[in-house]
Amino acid sequence: MESTSIAELVAARWGDHRPGLWCEGRALTHHEVAVGAAARAALLEDLLPTGAEPHIGVLLDNTPEFPLWLAGASLARAAVAGINPTRRGPELARDILHTECRVIVTEPRQLPLLRGLDLPGVRILVTGSPEYDALLAPYADARPDASRATPRDRLLLYFTSGSTGAPKAAICTQGRLAAAGRSLAEQFRVRPDDVHYICMPMFHGNAVIADWAPALATGAGVALRRRFSASGFLDDVRQYGATYFTYVGRAIQYVLATEPRPDDRDNPLRLGFGTEAGAADVAAFERRFGVRLVEGYGSSEGGAAVQWSPGTPAGAVGRATPGLVVLDPETGRERPVARFDAGGRLLNGDQAIGELVNRGPSPFEGYWRNPGAEAERRRDGAYWTGDLFCKDADGYLYFAGRADDRLRVDGENLAAAMIENILARYEGASAVAVYAVPDPVTGDQVMAALAGAFDPDGFTAFLRAQPDLGTKMAPRFVRVVDRMPVTATNKIHRALLRREGVRCCPDPVWWRPPGEWAYRLLTPGDAEGPLAPTRGPSYVRRQGLEPRTR
Repeated sequence: MESTSIAELVAARWGDHRPGLWCEGRALTHHEVAVGAAARAALLEDLLPTGAEPHIGVLLDNTPEFPLWLAGASLARAAVAGINPTRRGPELARDILHTECRVIVTEPRQLPLLRGLDLPGVRILVTGSPEYDALLAPYADARPDASRATPRDRLLLYFTSGSTGAPKAAICTQGRLAAAGRSLAEQFRVRPDDVHYICMPMFHGNAVIADWAPALATGAGVALRRRFSASGFLDDVRQYGATYFTYVGRAIQYVLATEPRPDDRDNPLRLGFGTEAGAADVAAFERRFGVRLVEGYGSSEGGAAVQWSPGTPAGAVGRATPGLVVLDPETGRERPVARFDAGGRLLNGDQAIGELVNRGPSPFEGYWRNPGAEAERRRDGAYWTGDLFCKDADGYLYFAGRADDRLRVDGENLAAAMIENILARYEGASAVAVYAVPDPVTGDQVMAALAGAFDPDGFTAFLRAQPDLGTKMAPRFVRVVDRMPVTATNKIHRALLRREGVRCCPDPVWWRPPGEWAYRLLTPGDAEGPLAPTRGPSYVRRQGLEPRTR
């Protein structure tokens, strides 16, 4: 495929007077978007100090200014760092300074987050203010010029998970983003008259790479939701005539938890594309809304991808392409193929589950100023994803969780995602997360957070009826939450759940003693009995059994 820059795709919309961008009652044509991008590019070239890295930070909700600055940055050969608005204080300042942003584009509602931060040499632009409008006014007649931009220019510095340290800023060039947009547009047959609904936050790579880029590649329209709303999802889809959207699994669960309506299937959507929805939720979404959800896999950094295709078995993500292998992260040897019984139960998870590794060509373009993190991904001439999979005899890959979602119970390795897929069938659950907590003696115990109605006897009966529930998979602990904690990208906040553990959490916890099936409420006295640690003070602190101070 011929290499293209995002700037070329932006400039190609000049003179296209079809509606192209909608948000909160405001509509812009594709031409007006190109005009706005050209004005911001010209302003940016005058604002950025000579010799400085051409980086800007965007601290915005999903407003029209976000795609306008993405497009403008491409014309100016600058890079955009999407700033996470859930970060605070020194952490927020660290993200901005680490990516060497010389300009921050924000809005009045986000401005308080920046007050009091030490940001030397950083200029702050507040959209929607008279000063901002005055800055842009002299550039109103600018035209988009893509002649200087190249596919090799950096365009995105997007932060990946910070659960094991400070977030890492992955690099994405204009060429890689354009190629990803074209590939998805071809895969899903995106048409110029389609409307892409962007309800996931644009500071994250999911919304930009999988939603905005394919729309730009084909001239499709884009409808923005400032922040995701489950109750507003269907109304937005109908209002904008949306045909395509991207998601993460938790967002799908929120939509399914809304009150069903007789006309749910009366909507223009053709499909949704995302990750981690789970087979049960994918099927439920299609039954209720008549919309097919396509589960895909792509590492945040772009180092490996798996595409669904017709014939993919239930529960699988897709077939492994040449170079994709499942390896033992300790020995580097390929894992045995996964074997399933007639009920879909993985029979040899301990042997089959390993880390997905791409030994073929990888589009991973590195992290900004983080050679240590790059070395973790690039090892032995391959790209290590940090994600757990297994592969069956036909080459189909099954997602088994993140590397830090692995549990070792009584010497057996388990994958949290496999257990979650089973627990998601429980009728009382609107959401489930499975994670490891330390065993008092050695290894881990299975803990599940469950949102929804919980009946201990009914849950026990449910577990005993599941044919694919392995002997080590039944949760020892069940934390019942009113609402599952999520990150700013609407993913379950697993790091928080693990950190709070068994006792250091504000919710009721049910547990079953060893050798028993019945669940009972965990009490402080239980810590003196079967849960009493035998590994010293460090275990006590990790398990959250010391008196709470918060």
